Amino acid sequence: MYLKRLKDLREDNDLTQETISKLLKITRPQYSLYETGKRDIPVDLLRVLAKFYETSIDYIVGDTDKTDRYPEIKPKKKYL
Repeated sequence: MYLKRLKDLREDNDLTQETISKLLKITRPQYSLYETGKRDIPVDLLRVLAKFYETSIDYIVGDTDKTDRYPEIKPKKKYL
C-alpha cells in the first residue's frame, strides 16, 4: 500500500525520514519502505503517526480528506 500522505505529512512539517524513524523506533531504511509502499506499515505505527501529526489513521491511508482527529473514546462503564 503506497501512502503518499506519509511523505506529504512529513514534508509539510519539515521533518526528515530519520526524525520520523526515531519517533517510531525503527531504522530510516525501514521507514522509507513504508513511504514508498514497498512494505505495509503496521497499525501500531500508524497510530503513533496519527497522534504525532494530530490527524486520523483514515486520513493517512487516504480513506478521508478530513484531517481532524477523532475524539477520544471513553471506556464504557461495566455493569454487573
